[in-house]
Amino acid sequence: MRNVLAVGAHPDDIELGCGATLLAHHAAGDRVTMLVLTGGENGPGDERSQISRRRQEQQRAARTLGAELEWGGLRDCTVVPDSATIGIIESVLRATDADLVYVHAPDDSHQDHRAVSAATLSAARRLSRVMHYQSPSTLTFTPTVFVDVTAHLSGKLAALGAHASQVEMSAMVEPDAVVASARHWGAQARIGYAEAFAPTRMVLDLAPRPAAELPAPRAAAEDLVPAHRLSSLIAVPSAVPVAAG
Repeated sequence: MRNVLAVGAHPDDIELGCGATLLAHHAAGDRVTMLVLTGGENGPGDERSQISRRRQEQQRAARTLGAELEWGGLRDCTVVPDSATIGIIESVLRATDADLVYVHAPDDSHQDHRAVSAATLSAARRLSRVMHYQSPSTLTFTPTVFVDVTAHLSGKLAALGAHASQVEMSAMVEPDAVVASARHWGAQARIGYAEAFAPTRMVLDLAPRPAAELPAPRAAAEDLVPAHRLSSLIAVPSAVPVAAG
């Protein structure tokens, strides 16, 4: 079982970037935690009702993904990659014992996304698996790791649907755009639908699996060929003619 931590600056960021992958982790029996660092206070509507609504939406989305939810308590559009922000992320990393982290790509036009990416890289500096996901505001993104999410795309759309206040106001969260993006990355990966990631580090675990998980041993040759045929296949003539010198 892996302990997975996905970090996002705002409600719905994680779902957009890696929601289907988190569903795949959950289906595989991994423990999944989402850390949302701000409450999305600068979205549409007055601040008090907006904060309450976006928190409720994020909680519903996390349940849809089978994930635990943590809040960073920072304010939308004011995130900086300082020691306080790094400390918040480090605290959740320790609490979850995360061994795989997903976070924003660093080259992004939104200052909160850039700050969260930088702070997470500092907090996860000792981890061997740190993956960057794409946001609608990402600028340069050259992924080399793809996850087949064909079986989980509808679940991602359901999680995004929980963020009604954002889906109603943003073309970037429209289902058609989300599906088109997954199909694009799927074509790049030679599969149906995919989510794409650019790793800072990605160490493969090739440790031997427990015996119970290993495939059954291949049958020996004598088990594959009937005994009467096997003897004829390996029969050697009793006398081999020798040419005269």
